[in-house]
Amino acid sequence: MNRIPATFQRLARAHRRALVGYLTAGDPDFDTSLVILQQAVAAGLDVLELGVPFSDPTADGPVIQQAAARALRQGMTVRRALELARRVRAGAPDVPIVLFSYYNPLLHYGLKRLVRDASAAGVDGMLIVDLPPEEDGELRAARAGHDLPLIRLIAPTTPPERMEEIARGAGGFLYLITRTGVTGAGTLDRERIRKLAASLKSRSALPVCLGFGISSAADVHDLATLADGLVVGSALVRIVAEHGTDSRIAARVAEKVAELRQALDASA
Repeated sequence: MNRIPATFQRLARAHRRALVGYLTAGDPDFDTSLVILQQAVAAGLDVLELGVPFSDPTADGPVIQQAAARALRQGMTVRRALELARRVRAGAPDVPIVLFSYYNPLLHYGLKRLVRDASAAGVDGMLIVDLPPEEDGELRAARAGHDLPLIRLIAPTTPPERMEEIARGAGGFLYLITRTGVTGAGTLDRERIRKLAASLKSRSALPVCLGFGISSAADVHDLATLADGLVVGSALVRIVAEHGTDSRIAARVAEKVAELRQALDASA
């Protein structure tokens, strides 16, 4: 079984929610990024979202935009991101790795080559921010014969019939955006999120994870019971930005992951 559904099934049996963590591949550099990823997984991430940096990340706020710029200056590419995935996989055989990107760098890499190389590196799924279902035919064809589900984003403004349409072509889990705007900023309306999550869960059997604007133990505590998992990205990437020259940078990220993990488990 693909590691993503296996992980969500295991967590559901234990009455736990998934902690999904996003980090930008190659930030602040390849070697440091590898250690950060390894320690973040060891500290309690249930799913790792490995961000492939892109020069025009329109869905991301300043924190992740700047991380992408740092990684690109250090020479990060799709190929090197997959090498990071391969090395993380070697030490974490059971943790799902999701390749998170925009379509442009993946298309440039070559879709058949991408699917082949991602599968070989131990990647379990892909999340492509700017690829709507109507435009994914070429990628669907490239994924034929490979267990590499495409995780879909659901916006808070998505009408119910569109939710169903998006969910039909999705796999792994559904990523429910908690608010309008870009990653890393804004306030969270718990009651609105509760209604959105309930609506989505009534239309799909896939696990639902909440993301955008979740950054603290308090956020985790407030939202944990509303979905099957929570996604934290900018809060982790911000630590890399603030402590990029600190020899304890990976430990600092791991401490944040452990704090969020503890809050998530305490809220179950």
